[in-house]
Amino acid sequence: MKQLPPDTVRLLSSSQVITSVVNVVKELMENSLDAGASSMTLNWYSENYGLDRIEVRDNGHGIKAEDTRVMAVTHFTSKICSHEDLERLETYGFRGEALGSICAVAEVSVITKTEEDDISTQYTLDFTGEIVSQKPSHLGQGTTVSVLKLFKNLPVRRQYYSSTKKCKEELKKMQDLLMAYAIIKPDLRLTLIHNKVVVWQKAKVADHRSALLATLGASAVANLLPCHHHQEQPEIVLDGFFPKPGADYSSTSSSNPDKTFIFVNNRPVHQKDVTKLLRQHYTAQYRDDPARNRYPTAMLKITVPPSSVDVNLTPDKTQVLLHNKEALLTALEVFLVSLYGYRPNGDPPAEKQLGHETSPSPSSPLQTDVSQTENEESVERDGSLANHHGNFPKGASKHGDTALSTAIKTGSASKSPDRLEDNAASSADTSKDQISAEDWSRGTALTDPVSREPLQPVKIHQPARNNHSDEIKSQSSSDKKMFNAITEKRAALTAYDLISNRALRAPLSPAALFEKEARLEVLREKPTASLQEVGVTVHERWKNLREEDRKKYEEKAKKHLEHHEQRTKMASAEGPRETSRTPQRGQKRKTPLSNQQLLDQLFSAQPQKKMRSPAPKPSQPLPCSLAALRLQLQRLSSQSSAVPRGLRLVNRLASQSAWVILCGQRLMLLNPFRVEEALLFKRLLENNILPAVSLQNPIQLTDGVLGGADYTEALCNMEKQSPELNGGALFSDPRLVANGFKIQLTPGLTSAERHLEVTAMADCVPFLGVEDLREILTAVVHGKATTVQECRPLKVTNYLQGEAVRLARQLPTNLSRCDVEETLLRMDQQLGESNQTCIHGRAFLQHLCDIPSTDQEAKALLSLCT
Repeated sequence: MKQLPPDTVRLLSSSQVITSVVNVVKELMENSLDAGASSMTLNWYSENYGLDRIEVRDNGHGIKAEDTRVMAVTHFTSKICSHEDLERLETYGFRGEALGSICAVAEVSVITKTEEDDISTQYTLDFTGEIVSQKPSHLGQGTTVSVLKLFKNLPVRRQYYSSTKKCKEELKKMQDLLMAYAIIKPDLRLTLIHNKVVVWQKAKVADHRSALLATLGASAVANLLPCHHHQEQPEIVLDGFFPKPGADYSSTSSSNPDKTFIFVNNRPVHQKDVTKLLRQHYTAQYRDDPARNRYPTAMLKITVPPSSVDVNLTPDKTQVLLHNKEALLTALEVFLVSLYGYRPNGDPPAEKQLGHETSPSPSSPLQTDVSQTENEESVERDGSLANHHGNFPKGASKHGDTALSTAIKTGSASKSPDRLEDNAASSADTSKDQISAEDWSRGTALTDPVSREPLQPVKIHQPARNNHSDEIKSQSSSDKKMFNAITEKRAALTAYDLISNRALRAPLSPAALFEKEARLEVLREKPTASLQEVGVTVHERWKNLREEDRKKYEEKAKKHLEHHEQRTKMASAEGPRETSRTPQRGQKRKTPLSNQQLLDQLFSAQPQKKMRSPAPKPSQPLPCSLAALRLQLQRLSSQSSAVPRGLRLVNRLASQSAWVILCGQRLMLLNPFRVEEALLFKRLLENNILPAVSLQNPIQLTDGVLGGADYTEALCNMEKQSPELNGGALFSDPRLVANGFKIQLTPGLTSAERHLEVTAMADCVPFLGVEDLREILTAVVHGKATTVQECRPLKVTNYLQGEAVRLARQLPTNLSRCDVEETLLRMDQQLGESNQTCIHGRAFLQHLCDIPSTDQEAKALLSLCT
C-alpha cells in the first residue's frame, strides 16, 4: 500500500464538499452571514454554462490582514477552537473547509476590507489556498469572492454541468436557496444577478411575515397564519406560518416541496420526518385525491439547544441529527392537531408511519389513541380558532394539550378488545359500502332495499285514460299558469334573476356591502394599488372591524334581503307574460321578404358579371418623333439650372414616384427616397445623441474590462465636466455622450486608486454594453478618431440606419419639382460623387438610355424599340 500524494488527497476531499454550483454559493453565503453582512449580491454569468465565473459580494466585517495568509488553508477557521465549541455553535460554518475546497477545484480571488483598513486588497489564491499575488482595489468594506473555471480539474463533473438544462436547474436552486435565507434573515438585503440582469432581489424588512411577503407574494401569505408553540421539558420552541384550516389547497400548497421551509436554529435543513408530518396533517383536511399529493406552503422555525443538535452530518450541512427527535415530533404533532384537528379514521395516521422510522417503544407518546375525545376536541378547537384568530398555542394550551396528554398517558394499553372489534366492524362496513366502478357502470351499484333489484334511473308514470280528461287538462293548464321560475329559486343562488323581463340584483351580504365601501377608501389612499393588494387590504379591514360597525352592515344586509323578497313576491303574483307576443318580437328581427329577394338577385347576378370579358380600354395613338425629342433634350441640357453637375429634371413617373433626369447625353431614373434615406443617416451619425438611462447597479470599469491600461488611459484623458464636491467628475466628451454612455470618474492618489464606473446607458439600442464602449476606445486609440461619426459602435450604427429608414418612409409620396431639386443639391453638397448609394447599397440613379446625336441613330433606336 502507498500513501496518496497531498494534492490527490486535497482534490478527493474537496470534490466531496463542492459538488455543484449551488454548493459554492451556499458556502460563500454562509461565510458572509457569519461575517455579519446585511447586504449580499450574487453575480452569476452563463459563460460556459455558469462554470467560468461566480461572484459573491457582501458588506460584512471583512478579513483581517493578519488572517488573510491562512484564510483559504484547509481547517483554519475563526468560528470554533475545539470540538467542545460545537455544543455552543451559533455560526453556519465551523469546519474551515469551504474556501480551501473551492480553491482545489477552481481559480479563486478574494477582495476584502475591514473597517480599520484604508483601502481594499485583492488576493489571488492557488489550488492549495496560498496567496500568489495581491494588489489594491477600489471596493468598500466587506468581502468579494470570485470563483473562476469551476471544476477545471474534474472533466467528468464539468461535462455533467455543461448543458442548458443543468444551467437552468442550478439557477432555480440558487433562487430557492436565496429565498430560504431571505425568509430566516428579514434584515438581510439579497440580490441575484444573472448575466448583468437582476433576476431576483429582496430588500431589508422588519419581520418574518414581511420577508414572506417579499419572497412568496401577498396572495400566498394572505392564507397563512402566524403560530407559536413552546415546550419547556425538553426545551423546544416552534414558530412559523402555516396554511389556514379549510383554505383552498390550490393557493396554500404546491406540487413540490420547494415552498415548505424548515429551519433548525436558523439553519435551512431537509428533515423528511418533519416534512411528512406537516404534509399528512395538512392534506388530511381535504377529501380530494389531487390534494393528497401536494406540499403545504409553510415556514417552520425549530429552536432547540445547540447541544442537542449534530450539524456535522453531511458535507453540505443540510441535514442535522436531533437528540430529542421523538419529543420534537410529539410536540409538532400536538401543535398540528391544535391547528388542523384529528385526522379521520380512513387516513393513515402519522404516528404509525413515523413508527417505522423512529421505532418508539410501546409506551411512546407517538402511539396514542385520541378517538374517544374526537368530537369534544373538534368543538373546543373551533372555539379556539374563533377566539384567538390564529394564535393557536394559547388555545392549544387550554384544551388541546390536555386532551392529548390524557390520551398519551393512557397510551396503546387503553385500547380494549371490544373497541378493537368495533373498529374492525366499522372498517368492514366502510369497505362494504364503497361502490366499485364496475358496479356503477353496469347499473347494479344501487339496489332497492325491499326487492334487492337495481334501481332504475328514470321511471315514467302515465295517467290512466278515463272520462275525467277534461279535468286533468284544466288542472295541468292551471298548473302551467301558476308555474314561475322565481318561486322555485332562492335569492342567494344567483347574482341576477329574471323577473318579468327585468334584471333584479340579488341581495348583498354584510361583507360585500363593506367591501363596496372599503374599496373606494383603499383606492383613494393608494391609487397605484393593484386589484390583489386592494382585495387583501379590504379582507384585513373586515377581519379587524369592530362589533358595532359589523352589526350596522348586518342590518343593511337584512334590509336588502327583505326588499328582495318583497319584489320577488310581487313578480310571482303578476305571473308570466303572454306567449303571443314572443312570435311578434321574433318576426321583427327577421329581414323583410322583399329585401331578401333583392339580395338573392344581386348575389346571383354577381358571378355572371365576373364571367364577362373585360371591356377594352380606350386608347388613342399619339405622334412621336425621336428627332424632336432629341432637340428638346439638347435645348434642356444647354439651359442654366441650380441643380449641380449638369443634372436636369425632365418629368416625374407618377406610377413609380421616380423622376427622369438628364445627365449629359444620358437619360437617368432618380429615386429621391434613397437620397433622403442616405442624407438622414449621415445627419444622424453626426448629430444624434442617444438618451442615457440611469443604471440600478453601476458597472465597474477596470483594465481587464476595458481591454488594457491603454484603453483606460485614453478614457481618462477624454473631456470631463467640472468636479463635484466629492471629487468625482462626469465625462462630457461627445464621443461618449452621443453613444449613450454616462461615465463617472472618482480620482485617487495613484492610477490604481481611481474609480471608473458607468452610471447610465442608452436603453434604446438592444444589448448595448461595455463591449461597445471598448469599441469606441479602440477607434480612439488605434484609429485616432476625433469625431462622433468615426466613434459610432456597430450596434449604434445599425440602430441609426433603422431610424433613417423609418424617417424616410414618413415623407410624402408625391414630391414637387422644387423638393427634388433641393434634394439633388443637398446630395451634391453632403454626399459628393463618391457616395451614390443608399443604406442598403442601391444606386440613386439608374441608366435608361443615351440620347442619339444624329437622325440615323434615332431611327436605329426606334427600330430596336419597335
